[in-house]
This record gives sequence, structure tokens and C-alpha cells, in this order.
Amino acid sequence: MKAAVVTFPGSNCDRDLALAFERAGFEVTRVWHKDSALPAGTDVVGVPGGFSFGDYLRCGAIAAQSPIAAAVQAHAARGGYVLGICNGFQVLTEMRLLPGALMRNAGLKFNCKTVELKVATTASAFTQTYAKGQSLMIPIAHHDGNYTIDAEGLKRLQGEDQIAFTYGQNPNGSMADIAGVLSENRRVLGMMPHPERANDPILGGNDGAGLFAGLMGGMALA
Repeated sequence: MKAAVVTFPGSNCDRDLALAFERAGFEVTRVWHKDSALPAGTDVVGVPGGFSFGDYLRCGAIAAQSPIAAAVQAHAARGGYVLGICNGFQVLTEMRLLPGALMRNAGLKFNCKTVELKVATTASAFTQTYAKGQSLMIPIAHHDGNYTIDAEGLKRLQGEDQIAFTYGQNPNGSMADIAGVLSENRRVLGMMPHPERANDPILGGNDGAGLFAGLMGGMALA
């Protein structure tokens, strides 16, 4: 399976994300934001965390207009897999690949710590290795992680089982404690916590490794 990891000016988790994919068995290619096409045969696109374009205008807004953005959108439209983490989640909402928006944290402070996540659904390739309700310890590092959506949109996410992860203790004011959401076809995942930083016991834990292993296994069977 082939993964493409996009790098924007200001990305700072792209190498970590590429390594997490590699550890799960993916063949990884690094893609620059000025590229206009993804590598041939790409199965999953990773949009990493960081501060793309310095978070000017809105977090992810400029990155969503980069030349590579159209290729990522086309990949998703074909049913390809996309994983956006932290700033990558913000980029995916700006690309309209996922509903909602990420607003300033309710406490108006940058949060950098390990938090408890709850697995809200196992009905996706990203979450299939976990048990529903399972607790995961995953790091966060964000200033604009307050997931916001209108009441109708929230009802739709809940009704269609598109909430992938919730916070055990809400660190940012996100509606319904949402930490990650899935697209309607369940092949695009955006999440604020960093599973790529919880991918090796030496670094403090490997609760995030199951996401990448599950994605590899799920894609192989798709």
C-alpha cells in the first residue's frame, strides 16, 4: 500500500506521520504543496500537523488553496483514503472534505499534553483495531481545536456514526467532546490529537499505532 504525506510551509509533523505510515508497512512518498498531482497508485494521503502558512487568515485556509489541494480532493472523490491530523484536520475542513470547523480553544490557551480519547466507533478502517469505548492516551498540541458544527450537522454526525473519537475530558470546548470525525463514506478521517506521536513505547506510548495498522489492514481488504 502506498501513502503520500503532504508538506506545507510550516508543517512540523510530516516526518513523524511518514514514519508512522512506514512502521505500519506503507510505502511512503513525500509530496510538496506546490505539486499538482499525487504519486501514481497513492492509496492514502496524510495531511500532517503543524502551522501551515503560519496559520494566517484561518488555520488551514491557505493550505486548502495550494496546488496539491485539488489532487487531494480528487483522490477523496474517487474513494481514496485521507487522514488529516491537527492542522491537517483544519485543512480538510477548509477543503470541505469534512464538515464543521476548528475554532479557537475555549480557554484561549495553547494545549500541549497527553489526553484520554474514547473510541466512538469501530466502523472504519481507521478505528477497526480498537474496541468501541476503548480509552486511548494520545498527545494534543493545538490552539484552535474547538470543533464546531451547527445543530443539524451534529445530529447528522451522531445519527450516521461519523464521530470517530471523543475526549475523555474536553480540553478545548469542542461540541459533544468531539476529537475526530469521519466523512460520509468513512474513508476520510480528521482528528486533532496526534496518533503518530503515540506510535512507540519509547516515546511514551503506542496507542496510536492501531490506527495505522488498522488502516493498512482495512485497505488491503477493501
